[in-house]
Amino acid sequence: MGIFSRLGGGGSRERRNATRDHFQDFVATRKGVEAYLEPAGAREPLALILVARDGEWTRRQVPSPKEAANLATELGLPFYEIIRTGYPQRMREWSRKNKNK
Repeated sequence: MGIFSRLGGGGSRERRNATRDHFQDFVATRKGVEAYLEPAGAREPLALILVARDGEWTRRQVPSPKEAANLATELGLPFYEIIRTGYPQRMREWSRKNKNK
């Protein structure tokens, strides 16, 4: 079963392809990228966050933890759960430095 192959809140095929393409571009243009599963919250849906070595990051909604893990594997990235690891310090630092950009 391919990435995002099941429905379940993930959106249209175009949206799924756009997410994959965005992540592939991010990985291809940055170094030391890792994947982090961000749990759904009151205001935010379940998401996969990619964080580069310098702390730059990007977030996209994913339909399930399993699909997020599959996408990280497909991209060749280490996969972590924020609920277990917390947000990477380099991500927080990058966000603070780039707050007004």
